[in-house]
Amino acid sequence: MKKHLSLSVILPTYDEAENIRPLIESIAESLEHLQEIIVVDDDSPDGTADVVEDMIESGKYPFLKLERRYKNPSLRNSIWRGIELASGDAVGWMDCDFSMPPRYFSVLLSLVNADYDIAAGSRFVLGGTWRAEILEPSDTILAAIGSRLMNFFIQVFLDHRFRDYTSGFVVARRDIFKRIKLRGDYGEYFIDFIYRALKLNYRVVEIPYVWAPRRRGYSKTGSSFKDYFRRGRKYIATVLRLLLTRKYDN
Repeated sequence: MKKHLSLSVILPTYDEAENIRPLIESIAESLEHLQEIIVVDDDSPDGTADVVEDMIESGKYPFLKLERRYKNPSLRNSIWRGIELASGDAVGWMDCDFSMPPRYFSVLLSLVNADYDIAAGSRFVLGGTWRAEILEPSDTILAAIGSRLMNFFIQVFLDHRFRDYTSGFVVARRDIFKRIKLRGDYGEYFIDFIYRALKLNYRVVEIPYVWAPRRRGYSKTGSSFKDYFRRGRKYIATVLRLLLTRKYDN
């Protein structure tokens, strides 16, 4: 009988005190083969780490771990630290604001268990979309149109087999990261990771999900044209760098 892979879920946090407890509980309820949830917090001033610490001390969450980071804050660095600490057969991560449905971790894990190497949630495959009807109009236009245009650009210049290069909602076999180290900053690390995985012939699959606005707190991406332009420049620079890449591992 085939072994079911265990999953280490990494939650990179900064100022998510209002979301983190219900998110952890939702993930735990949806996963049968949960190895651990590792919260990697970038010294959040709102007390996110304290909420997690209280949960651990309650004794009700034996699978829960906390790593506090005080230097070099970044999304990529937090995820990578979680990968270093993970002990599951597979690792996964997501945004910590409920914009991604945590119950989908079980679906992503089942696909990796079924011989895919990487399974990612996607807004841009058939069935995936945005819950735009409950967003502010400016946010809808900037987030939805900006992401679609950026992903179209990336597909044209890199690899059209993958659709949502700015997803960041993923489960992957842990041993992949012996060959592929995460590189980049806020969101471009995911473009870099997926493209190199495809070039190294890892089996990658996307499943649709419906993106929703964050429940509480503020967006780390930003909500103005200036914010999206700043992010977009880094994404384009990453695409250009990858076009010149000939070595895809490490």
